[in-house]
Amino acid sequence: MRKVYFLLVITMLACIGCEWRLKSNEEAMDDMNIAIDRYDRIESLYLTTGDYSAMLKMNKTYPMQTRTLIEDVLRIGQVNDPEISAKFLHYFSDSTLQKMINDVQQQFADMEDLNQDLSHAFRRLKEELPTMEIPQVYAQIGSFDQSVIVGHRTLGISLDKYLGADYPFYVKHYTEDQRRMMTRDMIVPDCLGFYILSLFPMQESEQSQRNRDLHMGKIQWVVNQVMGNDVFSNDRVSLVNQYMKRNKGVSVEQLLRNTDYSAIR
Repeated sequence: MRKVYFLLVITMLACIGCEWRLKSNEEAMDDMNIAIDRYDRIESLYLTTGDYSAMLKMNKTYPMQTRTLIEDVLRIGQVNDPEISAKFLHYFSDSTLQKMINDVQQQFADMEDLNQDLSHAFRRLKEELPTMEIPQVYAQIGSFDQSVIVGHRTLGISLDKYLGADYPFYVKHYTEDQRRMMTRDMIVPDCLGFYILSLFPMQESEQSQRNRDLHMGKIQWVVNQVMGNDVFSNDRVSLVNQYMKRNKGVSVEQLLRNTDYSAIR
């Protein structure tokens, strides 16, 4: 009887250990799941209704995002300026921007597909760069300027830059090649690319145009590998691809850290 009891205790402890490991693994996976914070919604509410409580929430709940948007993206003043709320509203009072805000909210009412795609892509990237921290991602509305804003472990997606190649404002102001990159499908590759660039910025030795091009080619090549398809296809990516085929022992991290471009030819 005592032997049976002892075996039961051992079995229970083993099960508890299994459960603990399962929970630990689940928690680790949760840490790598990305859910885009919809800062754009509270921003949209303020810019379309003038509801001052929305502006207060922007400042209180999203101080970093609001400062970055006002001071670095839009460059309309300092976030602590007593008149900044009025300036912010006035800036977006233009009918083109008001229409864009509504179009953003319609096209991006649901972003669950992007949550899943970003989570998968950054988990895949972390396999290649194990020490990389998964960024927190939020959505915002800019004014047709920057696509992705990189902060400290943060990525801000300007949804106004991904409304589709045939979006009327784009057709008037951007080239066909530029417009091909301004689609919903480019959000995940752009997030990967800008984040990798922030982790592996260009060094002093990369000042020549050729070296700068090859540095971007390396990043675009990595994005292609993570995405599993040729999102970026150009001469510099082809050169990097040929280099990696010749040097199969080179890891992604080694490729990105290497500043000797003489072998990439």
